[in-house]
Amino acid sequence: MNVKEKILVLDFGGQYNQLIARRVRDNNVYAEIKPYTVSLEEIKAEKYKGIIFTGGPNSVYDMSSPHFDKQILDLGIPVLGICYGCQLICWMRGGKVETSDTREYGKIEMTVDKKDSVLFENIPDSVVWMSHTDKIVEVPDGFEITAHSDNCPVAAMENSEDKIYAVQFHPEVTHTEYGKKLLYNFIFNVCECSGNWKMEGFIDNTVKALREKIGDKKVVLGLSGGVDSSVAAALLSKAVGNQLTCVFVDQGLMRKDEGDFVEQTFTKLFDMKFVRVNCGEEFISKLKGVIDPEDKRKIIGTEFYSVFWNKIREEADGGFFAQGTIYPDCIESGKGDADKIKTHHNKVKMPEDIKFDDVIEPLADLFKDEVRKVGELLGIPKELVWRQPFPGPGLGVRIIGEITAEKVKILQEADAVFRDEIKKSGIENELSQFFAVLTDVKTVGVMGDHRTYDNLIAIRAVTTDDFMTADFARIPYDVLARVSSRIINECTGVNRVVYDITSKPPGTVEWA
Repeated sequence: MNVKEKILVLDFGGQYNQLIARRVRDNNVYAEIKPYTVSLEEIKAEKYKGIIFTGGPNSVYDMSSPHFDKQILDLGIPVLGICYGCQLICWMRGGKVETSDTREYGKIEMTVDKKDSVLFENIPDSVVWMSHTDKIVEVPDGFEITAHSDNCPVAAMENSEDKIYAVQFHPEVTHTEYGKKLLYNFIFNVCECSGNWKMEGFIDNTVKALREKIGDKKVVLGLSGGVDSSVAAALLSKAVGNQLTCVFVDQGLMRKDEGDFVEQTFTKLFDMKFVRVNCGEEFISKLKGVIDPEDKRKIIGTEFYSVFWNKIREEADGGFFAQGTIYPDCIESGKGDADKIKTHHNKVKMPEDIKFDDVIEPLADLFKDEVRKVGELLGIPKELVWRQPFPGPGLGVRIIGEITAEKVKILQEADAVFRDEIKKSGIENELSQFFAVLTDVKTVGVMGDHRTYDNLIAIRAVTTDDFMTADFARIPYDVLARVSSRIINECTGVNRVVYDITSKPPGTVEWA
């Protein structure tokens, strides 16, 4: 990607590394994340407008902790250190960091000491989000304290002459009242960025680059029906039209009528060859008797790629293979020496017997919210662009216990009713994710004059900014009552509905 101005987010193991980059990009400035193992020479070559050190779980005075070449602070590039990054700057410049007697965690009242600081421009005393055990007890030469809290004498410090700034709190999280403003001040007032990175320009530049790379060759894309692969398909269609073949594997574990919706969308709106593989019966057969959710995930994943690659072998004829890989996939699957968190379904190894000229990942520089913006600009229907997170194994992990064709049908119907009522109620946009779960529980009920012993459906709805934490949604009682009534009356085999009010943590959003 050709970007004139960039901010580097240098990752020292912080859980909010992606969130920091997203906050920078919210200001129309491109940010990229690299591990602390990246070389100083590479940083110099990229000519960044600014560098942000992330937080991390370690102590800077422990020499086994992540550190970096101290010369990074002498490059003349503005630096902002956050949490561990703040302490690292102190350590690099000869200050003193010690374990604190009082750990600060959560919302803390901060007092701004340097009202004329460029970083704190138009930021009053306010609430910030702290999460640290160590604290700075002595700032380095040339630095001054710019903010403090009751238990943290150095909540922020700066060397304005060298354009080095550090904050002990997390400005990237929503709990910090003026966090977005502080990052804005760093990006524009310190780094002097112009904010010219926009999605319209991304589409034009990407389409042009794809045409140049692909030429008159063919492209094969694995289309899951999710947001990422759908937007990748639309971009490629715009670039090369019917040179694109999309392979869509319908494993029978999608939501009600979703496979048909995906096929109709892409065959009507875009110029491409669409290949659909219906294999629901085969998947159900492979899952017979399987109870453990992790075993189900492995079987579904293995079978999916077996079917997928077999179809790709039929379609492959040189040319290119495309994936809907997005930026978090690249980070979490491991880049360079970065620790691998998990291997994503969008970042998989191709069998050795399948030969393509190259792999194309047109969305590999974008976060999910940016992918959605691109999708809207390309004219993809709202229902698909704003499709909620959906697990790779589909309804297979929303059916507790053994998966059968009958259970899939029950869950599809119950989920469709839930979604329909939420849409009618007008609160759909207030919820981050909502779905039904078929539990492995049967309960006694009464319908008419007859005793029943049928399935229990659980419904789940959460609100969240980033899915790192989530709270259960406060759905109005009258909406819940309509959902329950309709599911029990319209879905054969269900006689009870419960609402999951567990937050994350301690629970997870999905049940399995």
